[in-house]
Amino acid sequence: MILGNLDFVLLPLMNKLNYNPDVLSCLANLSNDEVFTPPSLANQMLDMLPQELFRSSETKFLDPCTKSGVFLREIAKRLIEGLADKIPNLQERIDHIMHHQLYGIAITRLTSLMSRRSLYCSKDANCKYSISLFDDADGNIRFKDIRHTWQNGKCSYCGASQEVYDRSSYFESHAYEFIHTDKPNTLYNNMTFDVIIGNPPYQLSDGGAQASAIPIYNKFVTQAIKLMPKYLTMIIPSRWMTGGRGLDDFRKDLLADNRFSVIHDFKDASLCFTGVEIKGGVNYFLWERDKTSPLCLIINDYGSDVVKKSKRPLIEQGCDVFIRNNDLIPIFRKVSSKKEKSFSSIVSSMKPYGLRGDFFKSPDKYGLPAISKSPIKDGYVIYGLDERMKRCCRYISNKYPLPKKDDLNKFKLFMSRNQGEGILGEIFVTPVFAKPNELCTETFVVVGGFDSEQEMYNCWSYMKTKFFRTMLGMKKNDQGCGQSVYQFVPLQDFCKPWTDEELYKKYGLTEEEIQFIESMIRPME
Repeated sequence: MILGNLDFVLLPLMNKLNYNPDVLSCLANLSNDEVFTPPSLANQMLDMLPQELFRSSETKFLDPCTKSGVFLREIAKRLIEGLADKIPNLQERIDHIMHHQLYGIAITRLTSLMSRRSLYCSKDANCKYSISLFDDADGNIRFKDIRHTWQNGKCSYCGASQEVYDRSSYFESHAYEFIHTDKPNTLYNNMTFDVIIGNPPYQLSDGGAQASAIPIYNKFVTQAIKLMPKYLTMIIPSRWMTGGRGLDDFRKDLLADNRFSVIHDFKDASLCFTGVEIKGGVNYFLWERDKTSPLCLIINDYGSDVVKKSKRPLIEQGCDVFIRNNDLIPIFRKVSSKKEKSFSSIVSSMKPYGLRGDFFKSPDKYGLPAISKSPIKDGYVIYGLDERMKRCCRYISNKYPLPKKDDLNKFKLFMSRNQGEGILGEIFVTPVFAKPNELCTETFVVVGGFDSEQEMYNCWSYMKTKFFRTMLGMKKNDQGCGQSVYQFVPLQDFCKPWTDEELYKKYGLTEEEIQFIESMIRPME
């Protein structure tokens, strides 16, 4: 065996003072869907595990979604050091670790080669350059060219679009083996794994407009739990905590699971993945099979050594989502204890008047009469977006067959359905202050309606407060600002305007809680 191939494990151990650039920390990501894990992040996740796992020759590790092989490589380093006393001969130690302790399932053919190169120092495990010889080229890092199972235009396992992914075998199918089976335990002959670790693919295109996609990381987590390892740790987007398309059941299951012992949460994903934007941030977690306590260590990581920790249940009484920020918990409890009606009760659902977002551009698409750019006597005014995606208004006759006519004679606020990024403290985009006979497309949600113009402005005074936007931020996790994100905001009487001072007093907030709000929430003019 050529000892030079052992640099990946020997050099860091022999001389930690010398800087040795790591190629895995320099890889460009394939896409925002398949993000490579930096070695430093992989080690943060490994640090959460009981370290005696790396001093046992029996511990078995699986990465079911390996890309660069970084998790397996970093585990190998720890095992080589941890088993030095039990297996003194270096080559025997490496052979035991590679053959009996480390396993991976690659997500593409390319990443299978990269992973083997990272772990075995050779893309072929049976090559003379491999640090541990196997009988076949795969070694313990497998890749199978799986095909999707199509049913009604979607894959029955992952939900991928047949229109997008039913293509030639020359292209990657992105049918990931780990989640395209009802029996994941059979992939490695019913082997029991002590640790499952990974960074799964995040989403797949569903064939919809504007790069529409469905989440897929949840399926990797669910499948891994089915295998019942002693420990499970993965890094995934944080949208599941409060929303996310098709994630309701996943969120419900996770929040009811007492086996989560750590959730390390980053609102800013760039703290983990440089140069990658992931709306709503990311988190990595530790799940322990034998844990029974409902308390979980929640770590809010803001970067620059600003870290806040709290041990608490994943779900608060009367809440159906995970409140990420530890400082918001006592505020939530005080406000919810009053059991007031939710502000969301005066916020419309999608398509408040039944008009789609492309209504201005394609009215004929819906078999409806033409709309006018000029006012029509006694007609309706419609607010929406023009071809340049700029706010504008159009006009239609009051004889127009509107699908919905709720609150047409009221005053109301038209709020942009998408705004901000889900960061606590964001300001609102100025709404449209709509009068009677004014309506909007689904670009907006409607707040109201109100019997008077003054009530409408009093409501806006409330929405501008830091208190209001604090309560909104408990559920707003990305740019989406639909009806559901207003759930935790209490409804007020709008016969008068509101100030933060009045609201702080009404809900009995402490000086510490007030100071948190004042420091985190941006003022609005």
